[in-house]
Amino acid sequence: MENVSSHKHFILNGFHELGELRPVLFIPFFIMFVVSLLANSLLLYVIISQRSLHSPMYILIAGMACVDLSLPLFFVPNMLLSFLFDWRGISLIGCLVQIYFVHLLGTFQSTLLLWMALDRYFAICTPLYYHESMALQRFLKFVIPLVVRNVVMITLIVRLAGPLSFCAANVINHCFCEHMALVKLACGNTAINNLAGLLTVFLIPVADFIMITASYIIIFSSVLSSGQSGAKALHTCVTHIVVITVSLIIILVAFLSYRIRNGLPAAVRVFFSTMYLFFPSCFNPIIYGIRTTEIRQHILKILTCCRFVQTVNYS
Repeated sequence: MENVSSHKHFILNGFHELGELRPVLFIPFFIMFVVSLLANSLLLYVIISQRSLHSPMYILIAGMACVDLSLPLFFVPNMLLSFLFDWRGISLIGCLVQIYFVHLLGTFQSTLLLWMALDRYFAICTPLYYHESMALQRFLKFVIPLVVRNVVMITLIVRLAGPLSFCAANVINHCFCEHMALVKLACGNTAINNLAGLLTVFLIPVADFIMITASYIIIFSSVLSSGQSGAKALHTCVTHIVVITVSLIIILVAFLSYRIRNGLPAAVRVFFSTMYLFFPSCFNPIIYGIRTTEIRQHILKILTCCRFVQTVNYS
């Protein structure tokens, strides 16, 4: 009998159904990539440079901007090169590294929203003890367990995927290495990998969403029962809820599309799997930057100064 070898090189074949139209995807994804880099960089610059924004809420927004700035760097450049030059190859090691960093940073998108919800809870429900509750030593009690959870779960799924044998196809119908897309190509029993993937989804984004929802129910109840106006605070809360709801819907659609035979076209499945990571990176800085009055004022001041300098240089 011939020895069956395991593939060590894979082809990322996302959107191959589009044929000759596939390179056209470079344009919208490149625009989104540039928007993500510029918007998140501007948001980080404003928060870091303005001492008045060095409060817990803005530091958390800066943390979100860091994640949103870093995440696309691990998969979008390769995806754009694939669209433009048809470069689709990736090694198994490169695939596992990409899975680890893409999924790890992806988990912090929902976890940061949870930390923001806790910040709003302390600010609205216990305003007299807000600074005490958000002191670094106290808030680390909420930060460290969730960081450990995210790192352990993502390390687990990557560790379980590494030893799998890929003896059949080596074509991943995706634009980047995604955990379940890789596991589907494995030979033999992958039940433990499927279970680990399920646990990761329910212990991180779903659990975060449940805790965020519980926090905002308490916040809304507190505001309504006390008769506070709280319009500004509730405006921020609604923004958080809209973002996490849209993100969770896209995550669940992408997740279920790999497990339920629902006749969903492959290109649509790949689109949702890409957008659940890319969408927040593009629109979070707009939502948390432009819709936050203090940040918006500083951004307008910076843009006004830049316009004034250009006017002086041309005159």
